[in-house]
Amino acid sequence: MTLNIIQIILVIIVAFLAGMEGILDEFEFHQPVVACTLIGLVTGNLVPCLILGGTLQMIALGWANIGAAVAPDAALASVASAIILVLSGQGKAGVASAMAIAIPLAVAGLLLTIICRTIATAFVHFMDAAAKDGNIGLVEFWQIAAICLQGIRIAIPAAMILAIGAGPIHTLLSEMPSWLTDGLAIGGGMVVAVGYAMVINMMATREVWPFFAIGFVLATVTQITLIGLGAIGVALALLYLALSKQGGSGNGGGTNTGDPLGNLIDSY
Repeated sequence: MTLNIIQIILVIIVAFLAGMEGILDEFEFHQPVVACTLIGLVTGNLVPCLILGGTLQMIALGWANIGAAVAPDAALASVASAIILVLSGQGKAGVASAMAIAIPLAVAGLLLTIICRTIATAFVHFMDAAAKDGNIGLVEFWQIAAICLQGIRIAIPAAMILAIGAGPIHTLLSEMPSWLTDGLAIGGGMVVAVGYAMVINMMATREVWPFFAIGFVLATVTQITLIGLGAIGVALALLYLALSKQGGSGNGGGTNTGDPLGNLIDSY
């Protein structure tokens, strides 16, 4: 598929915003389901890119920057794989191939992230010097420059992929051996499981385990649609919030910790 100049500009803008949001975390443009959907929207490939973004989002659920450990670059993986999917012209059939190269792209993006953060440390010294002089405008300038550097980190690779064109991309995807694509697909599936496990490990407490069990069981009922599951989830969340406000004011022997479910578990 060939993109016109307006579509190319819009894709680069989306890539730039995704790069900045990888640091800001305000509008979540760097999340796969958002970045891929936006690229699909501006290129006229909404459905395939939405499927790709949703699948990548399941993988990226467990990615988080913890201390000095930098997570794989979800923004680069999302933008680059979505562009490759669009340029290949394969539609839904190309989602698996795009997924196969998304994880290596995310790992490769770590290098760009480290480079940008290293450069940004110099900006901090410039900001310190400007703050000493009382030049708040210059401090803001270096702050914006550091954030824009993160946007360029994704925009440049996106522009390079667009410059290569659809032909080489299609050839590259079609010539990838099956053992490589199958292996990457299996690895991606394992990463999804690890991502879910990390999320559950972070949020698993005695208070929310009953709700998790209820949702897990309800998800196996095929007659319930995703909309129905979402409505049940919202209802359970509201129920939990209502119970939390009551503060466990029962007559049991447990202490009032402000968590009714926790109090019940302590009582028994």
